[in-house]
Parts: sequence; C-alpha cells; structure tokens
Amino acid sequence: MVRSGACGTPSSPSCALGPTASSTTTSGCSTWPGGAALDRGAVTILKDNISWHYPFPSANTTPWQLEGTIRALRARGFDRLSCVQNKTEVTDAFKGEDLNRYTPVFRAYDLPVLFNSHERDTRWVPYRPKARMLALDRIYGDDLRIPEYFIGKNIVHLPTVKCHIYTTTTGAMKNAFGGLLNHKRRQTHTYIHETLVDLLAIQREIHAGLFCVMDGTTAGNGTGPRIMQPVQKDVILAGQDQVAIDAVAARLMGFDPMQIKYLALAHEAGLGVARCADIEIVGDVEAVREDWHFEVGRCFHQFAAWITWFGPTRFLQSWLTRPPMLYVGNFHSCFYHDVLHWRLKERAVYERWLKESEWGRLFERYGREGVVGDPQAVGASATGRA
Repeated sequence: MVRSGACGTPSSPSCALGPTASSTTTSGCSTWPGGAALDRGAVTILKDNISWHYPFPSANTTPWQLEGTIRALRARGFDRLSCVQNKTEVTDAFKGEDLNRYTPVFRAYDLPVLFNSHERDTRWVPYRPKARMLALDRIYGDDLRIPEYFIGKNIVHLPTVKCHIYTTTTGAMKNAFGGLLNHKRRQTHTYIHETLVDLLAIQREIHAGLFCVMDGTTAGNGTGPRIMQPVQKDVILAGQDQVAIDAVAARLMGFDPMQIKYLALAHEAGLGVARCADIEIVGDVEAVREDWHFEVGRCFHQFAAWITWFGPTRFLQSWLTRPPMLYVGNFHSCFYHDVLHWRLKERAVYERWLKESEWGRLFERYGREGVVGDPQAVGASATGRA
C-alpha cells in the first residue's frame, strides 16, 4: 500500500510501483512484478476496468494507474504487453478508453489494444475447468468458453477501490468477470459471489501469472460501480493475491472481508487469504488501520435486480434477460445512468473534481499532454501478440 506522498507527487505516474512503493500480499508471496507473481517469458495482459464510459472519478481505471503500471513492468523487463477490453451491454469500451484518457497512453507506449468481442483479436474456445465449480457448471454446462488469447499469459488487473450494489465491494476478483465471460453473463448474477470464485479458480489454471494494481486515489462510496460519491483517499494497493487485495480494500472501506460472501468463499477454497490478520501489509502500514465508513446504500437499480436475479420472481429471469425484454432493460440502464444521472448530477460532480482535487487536476493534465512520463525512458515495445 502506498500514499501519494510516500514516493513523490501525484504527477509521477510511476511512483505507485516505484522502489519506495509497496504492495498488499500474503506472507511469503513475491511482492512485485518480476518475481514469482508474473512470468517474464509470457505476454502480460493489462485488464483495465471501465465500469462507466464517462470519466466519473472512482468508477474507472485512472490514466496514472495505467501508465505507472506500464512503466513499472517495462522497467522490470516485461516488454511483451497488451491491453484487452471487453464489451458489455451498457458500457462502450471505445468511448470509455477515449474519455478516460487511455488512448494517448496506449499510443505513447505503443501498446496493442485488443477487444475480446472481436473475432480478429481472439476466439472463444471451450474450456473445462479442473477445479470444482460452484456455479458456472450449472449455468453453462458443457458450453463454458473463454478467450483463447488469455491462455498461457500473465494478467494484471487494474480495478479501483469502490462499492458495488451486488457484491458490496468490487476489485481484483470482479475485474475478471468482463474478460472471461461473454455469453449468459446475466444469468450468472443470481450466483454472482460463486461466479467470482469460479473465475478466480479458472484464472489460476490458465494464466502464467496474476497481479493487481488497485487505484484508491479517489475511492467510490455508495451505489457503485457507476453512481457513487467519490472520496479522495490517496492510496494505491498492489499484490499478487487477488483475494487479499480485495480483502484489504474492503477493510479500508469499513467492511469485514469475511462477511462478504465471495471473499469468504475464496478464502475457504484456498484461493487466497481474506482474513486481514493473516495478510502481510508492507509500505504504509498505518494507512490500513483506517476505516472510511463506506456504505453501499440503495438505488432503484437494486429493485430491478431483486426482481430479476435475487428475489422470488427470479424464475422469470429467462424471459427478462432475453429479447425483447433485454432491450428494455438495456434502454432503462442507459437512460438512467447516461441521461438522467450524468447530465443532471454526475457530470457536475466530475467537473468539481477536476477543479478541486489534485487527482482531477492530474486527470486534466493527461487530457492536455497525453502522458506524464517519458515513454523512451523505459522503452516502448509493441510485441503484445504471442
């Protein structure tokens, strides 16, 4: 864990992974990329997190998080990097990477960007997990498919510290949801906690290495992952144990990780450590004692989800999640978020953040300059394809 002031000013994008920065790991794990966490001989996928294509603070991967991770990996000999975006029903990845200032970073560091929804970038191939599944087998049967491009490669997740209306918190484990699943995703929501555990088990089978850099410079309190109250917290978490990093983020937000179902299930399955007393914290150890008193809160979208996925009416799910009702649901989500909330409230919150927060001002700097660091100082290899 690192505070922004622990290794320089926010204008230094590499400070999050610099030599004085630190990570959240379980005891005995390799601390930084370059050790046991990642395989230098494999392609490394950067999986950013676009929860909302609009640049709402705390909802999406930040450009300094992205650039700092690229610089740190390249400095440690990881030259074969790529980024993979995923399609969802309610977010536009093309719009998201543009509005969130990723595109200039990709261009400056000559980073290939692939889309798992495009056949030219990856094929979806059948996969039979070795681990016992908690939910995916009952949803997919023998029709579970994963992106062929992911197999045998490292992956570095780039989520943010924020709440989630379905899972209480979201982070490293939830970030795999968009990348590894492309069909029947809506049907997994009834078993969302079990699904996240299954996806982590699959990741451990198919990836050469796993790591996560989680941005909490501005954290999201409330009904995430899109409409939240952004709160400046000035922390960045990093580690190879996906369960541990989510547990520490949950603890900071004020939740007991072992009371969050997906974390408790992953802990019990031996996929990572969720009990904070058993997690080694290095770096700013004082910061982890904080309690931000976050609350998920309530919104209308939760009522719709209760009807579809969690309540006694979920037997209607097969009808509600297929056309034409699917289109009605998608229209409602887009209108609710992109029209009502963004235009009437969240855009004003974003604009205030740009003016009043040091992170907002850094975001504007990315808008003006494209990148903050010098790409030539660490090299700019574009060999993401294996």
